[in-house]
Parts: sequence; C-alpha cells; structure tokens
Amino acid sequence: MEQIKNFIGGQLIDSQSDRISSIFNPATGQEIRRVALSTVHETKHAIESAHLAFNEWSKTSPLKRARIMFKFKSLLEENCDRLARLISEEHGKIYSDAVGELTRGLEVVEFVCGMPHLQKGEHSANVGTGVDSHSLMQPLGVCAGITPFNFPAMVPMWMFPIALATGNTFVLKPSEKDPSLSIELAKLLQQAGLPDGVFNVVQGDKEAVDVLLTDPHIHAVSFVGSTPIAEYVYTTASAHGKRCQALGGAKNHSVLMPDADMDMAANAIMGAAFGAAGERCMALSVVLAVGDEIADELVEKLQQQISQISVGPGINDGMGISKGKENDMGPVISEQHKAKICDYIRSGVEQGAKLLVDGRGYQVAGYENGYFVGPTLFDYVTPDMKIYKEEIFGPVLVIVRVPDYDTALKLVNHHEYGNGAAIFTRDGETARQFSEDVQAGMVGVNIPIPVPMAFHSFGGWKRSIFGPLNVHGNDGVRFYTRMKTVTSRWPASVRLEHHDSHFVMPTME
Repeated sequence: MEQIKNFIGGQLIDSQSDRISSIFNPATGQEIRRVALSTVHETKHAIESAHLAFNEWSKTSPLKRARIMFKFKSLLEENCDRLARLISEEHGKIYSDAVGELTRGLEVVEFVCGMPHLQKGEHSANVGTGVDSHSLMQPLGVCAGITPFNFPAMVPMWMFPIALATGNTFVLKPSEKDPSLSIELAKLLQQAGLPDGVFNVVQGDKEAVDVLLTDPHIHAVSFVGSTPIAEYVYTTASAHGKRCQALGGAKNHSVLMPDADMDMAANAIMGAAFGAAGERCMALSVVLAVGDEIADELVEKLQQQISQISVGPGINDGMGISKGKENDMGPVISEQHKAKICDYIRSGVEQGAKLLVDGRGYQVAGYENGYFVGPTLFDYVTPDMKIYKEEIFGPVLVIVRVPDYDTALKLVNHHEYGNGAAIFTRDGETARQFSEDVQAGMVGVNIPIPVPMAFHSFGGWKRSIFGPLNVHGNDGVRFYTRMKTVTSRWPASVRLEHHDSHFVMPTME
C-alpha cells in the first residue's frame, strides 16, 4: 500500500518511523494509503534543511521570488482537477467545494505575486539636518506551519506563499488524516523553480509538532485547529521565543432580523451550515431568530430544503470541472468524528432541544461503510446547552429564539468564541450598528460566511485566535517579516574635530 513520504531538501524521503497512521476514504471507510509519523530526528532534518537554505533564499531578489510564485500559480491552475480529486478522496468534501478551496488558496498566491511592492518598507528624507530614515521589512528565518484536516490546500496556502515570497524558508506539518496534497504542493513548488530546502514537508503528529514549537532554528509558527491545541501551540511557541499566530475554534452566529429577505437568508444559511458537512471554522452553526414569527418561517423553509439535500460521495463517476452532477454534501472526516457529532446530537435531545431533523444513522446506498452524518436541525435551543456552547464541527444547525436585537447581540458577544458573525436584515442602520458592536473578527451583512479575500486578513477575536496578527493580507506580510529602521547621515567631510560628543537624546536637529 502506498505510504506518503516526507519532502526534505527537495527530495521525497521515506520515514524510518515505526508509527504508522492509516489514511481512509471517508466516503467508503476503506484504507487507501498510509503515512509514517516522523521521528524527532526526521523533523529536525527538515528544519536543518530549511535553515541551510535560508541565507541564499533570503538574499534572492523579491522580483525573482515573485516570479516563482507566478509559475506556481500557473501550475496550480493546470493541475486543479487532479488536486481537487485528491482532496475529495482523502477529505470527503464534494468536488466543487475542493475546487473552491484551491481557488481561495490560489488567491493568496496571486496576492504574494505583488510582494516586491508589499515588502518595500518606508522612507523619509531629511528627518534631521542631512539625516534620512528608511525601513526594511526583512524575513525572519525558518517558519513552520501546522495545518488541519478540513482544508488541506487552502490553509497551508494561507501561510507558506507569504512566508516564501518575503524570503523565509518553511516547514509544513499537515494533518495526518489527509497529507497527500501537501506533497503535491511541494512538487509543484519545485517544478516552479523553488530552490531545494526552501520548502519542506514533514508528516507527523504531536511528536513532530513539539519539535517545531521548541527547536531554536524555528522563528515563527502558524497554526489552525481547535482552541485547546491553539492555546497549547501559542503558549509553547511563545515560551521558546517564537512569533506565533494560532487560530482556534468557532461558534459562528447569525442574527436573523424580522425584516430580512427570508428566501435569501434561508438559502444562505443552508449552504453555510451544511456545506463541507459543517467542517469549516467559518461554518454557520447558530441562528438567533428575532421573534417567534420569523423563527417559524425559517424553520419551515429549512426543513423543506433539508429534505432535498443529496448526501453522498464527494466525487461521482464522470465528475470533473464543469462536468457531471454532484451531491450537495459529503461525509465527515473519520469514524471517530462521526461518533463525536452523533454524541452532540444525543446531548441536544437529552438537554431538551427540539430535534426537527436527525442526521444520525444516515445511509448512502453503495457507501454503507462511509462516515456520513445527515444535515441536522435543532429548534428551541438555549444558551446553557452543550450544542450551543461548544463547536460541533459537523452538519448540525441550532436555532435560538430571542425576543429582540439587543438580546441577540448580547448572546453573540458573551460567547467565548468570536471568529465570525453575520446579520440578515434590510435595515442599514441595524447592519451598521451590528458591524460596529459585535465582538467578532469577521462580520457578514447578508453574507453568511464572511471570509475575507486574500488582500484582507483572516482572523477572529476572543478564544478564536491567539497572537496579535491574523493570516494573509497585510497582517500576513507583517507576521513573516520584521521591521528594521535605518537612520543615516553622510557628512561631506569626516573630520573628528568638527564633531563634538553629545550625551543627551539625539533630536536630529
């Protein structure tokens, strides 16, 4: 059976680890590949490879680095179909969603093609008599990315394109559940002309992660995953003197106002709640319906639409770009995660929520061993319930009925997570007030999944992120560079007797 390798120093390398993890096709439940969980020595080998490559790469002109990113962009476009199929096979998401994931990652690559401009720094002439100041945005060194299973292409491409384009070298540790895509990205980078050692992939689990968090050659760590792990990554990396951005969990709320366009809102909520089987950090998992009348209308529309959702494998026979008919929703990532989601559904019933649509026990003909959970809908959920408080990361939507806008806003702001929030309304004043007052890092107005474009930055508030800088956009450039300010004077004639000593704070006059 095929075993996924490491990519170190420009070469595919077999791990010598005896700890082997199975990779499953979530639609069939069958083992399709294996991956060895790398040893401490192998992880350090990847770091050393990146360390040795840094000096030359960091001195490569930004224009040459950008040209490699341009080539990488073209290769991603040429290989989109093949890569999307691989994502769907190992993750389970439907084919068009995999293409969408690649597209959002590609947008970051497009963004960094402009790095010669983004990394220019600043200049001020004559800050004092004959004195000029300018700033340099210099790379940090070796950077590491630790990425989750739900976006094996997009989340790594939130990180390494910016790191590489700014002159850093990189070590990626992808999820062991769907690691194959990381190797394909490494091959394409090499084909684009990236020098050996600049980008490395080490497969592994916590053992590899802990090396990345503590090794002195690593200068910055980017992470996306659950909040408990994000907090661990941030505190450990920070304790070892590293710059860190660690994005955690979410419980994204939407406020449904009585004046909302109900057809539009219902359609938006459906896609945001059940797309990718709810395995998105920006999935819409809570609707705060303002008033019973609007809640009743929403429930009726959602139940009708849920009954028409097709659930099945991510790729049907004959699928390809602009070809074939596909399902609306695929399986979840693993048998263990399926059981966890079903436990949440059971908890909601036990705590008194009204289960309108039950996704447990969902069977797909011909795929009886797949990890399928059908779309699930709860009504009359209260803030003390587990299904409201915790991130389920599955196709479970809960409706909380509230009497007014102020109550809805208070619930959003009191929740421990603050990744994204949305409001559905026709009233501009209400939308503006919500955008100003809601305690969330990303806000949608009649937009259910307000993920920013690559030239803006992605990140939440509260326990949805640890660290001061978000990913991609200008924050991403700042994260992977450090500022150096140079103040200089070039006197026409250097004669020591013309320069008296000064013992006070220089004022540049």
